[in-house]
Amino acid sequence: MRPRLEGDLVLPPAPWRWTDDTEMACSLVQALRRDGRVDQDQLALAFALRWSADRGYGRGAVSLMSSIRDGVPWRTAAGALFSGCGSSGNGAAMRVAPLGAFFADDPDLAARQAALSAEVTHQHPEGVAGAVAVALAAAHAARHAEPGTLLRLVLNQLPPSDVRDGVARAARLLTATDPCEVADELGNGSHALAQDTVPYALWVAATRFDDYPAAIEACVRAGGDVDSMCAIAGGVVAAHTGVAGIPPEWIGSREPLPEWSQSP
Repeated sequence: MRPRLEGDLVLPPAPWRWTDDTEMACSLVQALRRDGRVDQDQLALAFALRWSADRGYGRGAVSLMSSIRDGVPWRTAAGALFSGCGSSGNGAAMRVAPLGAFFADDPDLAARQAALSAEVTHQHPEGVAGAVAVALAAAHAARHAEPGTLLRLVLNQLPPSDVRDGVARAARLLTATDPCEVADELGNGSHALAQDTVPYALWVAATRFDDYPAAIEACVRAGGDVDSMCAIAGGVVAAHTGVAGIPPEWIGSREPLPEWSQSP
């Protein structure tokens, strides 16, 4: 019999294959370990050279990575997406939680570096705001902020945007108990937009601050862009609990990370 989470959710058999979320997060972490900051040119090149078509990238990301591989400057390629408006998708937010933890000693720096990391693929203000919100949440989580204050701390540093408005709604729903009802209010990532994904994922993190499995379950139950919401909420919670908060059997079931991610 397969192991279960609470209720009727059944865990899939191992190995649990990682997606584009993990691939891009690994590139970002490796860049931070090497340079101690975001070098946009190097990060864009790493994303483009490592993307794998079978890892679940959206069409916009595939087009962008292909253009960069073909020699188009990343600023030009990213700015041309969606009729020149740039992407407001959730891709920059889904990969950025480790950056927030990396700069936990300085949340303001985390916000600035998150914006730089977002711009190489997402030049729409909402796409950038989503990454900044998640990085701030992870930074404050790593600093052991109280769960009841986490979203307020994010709001205090987040510029005006639809993402910010969504996080403000999430902060008013902290006493809600039904994840599906909250997802109906905030969005579940089904539109793959930052403003449709980040508020709910941060609500999950704030209401399941010490319980990584419960955070993942709440994201799964909401449906929509499940892997991106799990990456965001799980990344913020893990910034608070550390690896010890993740069940060892889950780590053992995970597909091994790419070999290049283990190098300096």
